[in-house]
Amino acid sequence: MSASARSVSSVATIPHWIGGKTVAGSPGRSGDVFDPSTGSVTAKLPYASLDELNECVRIAKAAFPSWAATPPLRRARVMFRFRGLLEAASDEIAMAISREHGKTLADARGEVVRGLEVVEFACGIPELLKGEHNENVGTGVDAFSIRQPLGVVAGITPFNFPAMVPMWMFPLAIACGNTFILKPSERDPSASIVLARLLHEAGLPDGVFNVIHGDREIVDGLLNHQDVSAISFVGSTPVARHIYTQGTMNGKRVQALGGAKNHAVVMPDADLDDTANHLMGAAYGSAGERCMAISIVVTVGEDTADRLIEKLVPKIEGLRIGSYSDLNADMGPLITSEHRGRVRDYIDSGVNEGANLVVDGRGMFNDAREGFFLGGSLFDGVQPTMRIYREEIFGPVLGIVRVPDLETAIQLINAHPYANGTAIFTRNGNAARTFTGAIEVGMVGVNVPLPVPMAFHSFGGWRNSLFGDHHIYGREGVRFYTRLKAVTQRWPRDVEHRAEFSMPTMK
Repeated sequence: MSASARSVSSVATIPHWIGGKTVAGSPGRSGDVFDPSTGSVTAKLPYASLDELNECVRIAKAAFPSWAATPPLRRARVMFRFRGLLEAASDEIAMAISREHGKTLADARGEVVRGLEVVEFACGIPELLKGEHNENVGTGVDAFSIRQPLGVVAGITPFNFPAMVPMWMFPLAIACGNTFILKPSERDPSASIVLARLLHEAGLPDGVFNVIHGDREIVDGLLNHQDVSAISFVGSTPVARHIYTQGTMNGKRVQALGGAKNHAVVMPDADLDDTANHLMGAAYGSAGERCMAISIVVTVGEDTADRLIEKLVPKIEGLRIGSYSDLNADMGPLITSEHRGRVRDYIDSGVNEGANLVVDGRGMFNDAREGFFLGGSLFDGVQPTMRIYREEIFGPVLGIVRVPDLETAIQLINAHPYANGTAIFTRNGNAARTFTGAIEVGMVGVNVPLPVPMAFHSFGGWRNSLFGDHHIYGREGVRFYTRLKAVTQRWPRDVEHRAEFSMPTMK
C-alpha cells in the first residue's frame, strides 16, 4: 500500500471560513492536499457548492455597509493589530506553507515577511484615501474628490505563494472599506485559514473576510455573481485571460496577473561570481515555481556565456535538495507529481529541439523516491523558436541564449509575449540606463535578479503577463479597490454656528 493510500483515512479536513467562523461545508466534491516532500495526503479539502458560494457572498454583502461606514482610522487600527498577530504567528504560517507547498522554511518565512509589508502599507490607509480639494471653483462653490469602496471583492490566488499573494490583495481591499472573499489554491489552502483566524483575533467584524475553497466551478461562480464587484487574480496566462474576459463581460473590475518568462541580461563587464550567485537563487529558489523566477539568461558575447556556464555548473550540481524539514536544503520538491512530469517533458523537448543540456536534473531523483523532487537543469544554445524559450516552465530549468550585443538582447526580450520582469547585470551605468529605458517589461532590476517592488510601489507586468489597467498593491491597489467620486458643493450663507470647548476628536 502506498504512503498516500495509507494516510487518506486519517487526514484532517480543512474548513471554509465564512462569517467569522470555520464552516465544514456540505458533503460533495473534494480534493486531496499533499505533502510534496513525501507524496502523502495530509488533508482533505471540501469544494464548496454554488449554494455555499451564494451564502458566502450574501454574508459578505450584508457586512459591507457597516464596514464601509467605519472610519478609515479604525480600519487601520484593525490592520495594526493584525500586523502584530501576523508577526507573532509567522513560524506557524511558514510551517503551513512548507508542509503543503514543499518550499524550504527559510523561503516560506521570507514569503510571510513580504506579505506583512503590504499589511504595514495598508495601515496608512487614512493618508492613502485622501482626495483633492479646490476652493471657489465658482463663486461660493467648492469641489473635491473622494475615494469610496466597491463592495464585495474577491481574490483568486495561486499555489506558489499561499500567504504572500493573498496579502497582496485583502489588506488593501479591506482597509479601503470593502468586504473580501478569498478563493485560495486547492494545493496549499491551510495558510489562508490561519490568516482568517488572525484577522478575527484582530477585531475584524464577521463577514468582512471570508475563505471559500473550490476549483473552476467556484471561480466561475465568482465571475458570474452579480454581487461581486471586482476580482483580483494571480496565476497562469490562459486562466488570467479567461478571468479578465469573463469578469469584465459581467461588468466587474478585474486585475488578472498571468505568466512570465523572465530574462536576465549579463554584460561582459558583469561581476560573474556575484551574478552566478544571484542567478542560482533567482532560477532555482522555490524550485523555480515563481512568476518572477529568472528562466532565461541572455549573455552578451560568447566569452561571457562560456565563463558564466563554468561558474554555474558546479553550483547547480551542488544544489542541496530536500524536504522543508531539512534546514540545510536550498530547494524543495515541485508541487505535484503531475507538475514534475510537465517540467520533465519540457526538458525532453529542449533536448529534442537541439538545445545543449549542460546539467540534467532528471537523473538526480527517480520515481521510487518519495516526494515530487527534481534536480536543477541548465541549457545552453537555447533558440527563440524552442518551446523551452517560448513557454513558461515554472520549474528548476534555466536556459542560456547567446547574443552579440545589448541592442540584440533588448530586441529579443521586447519580442517575447510575456513581459513580467527582467534584469541586467553590469558595472556600466550607461548600459543599465539604456536597458531600463528601452526595455518593454513591467518590472526591471539592475544587478537585482528578482525586482519585486516593495509594498509602497506596485507589482505588475506588461503584455500577456497582465490583463487589466491596474497593477497590484501599492497606490495602484488603492485605486483598484476604490471608486473616485467628484463632489461640487455650495452652502447657504446663513448657517447657524455654536461653540464647542472640548478637544475635537474623530468619534
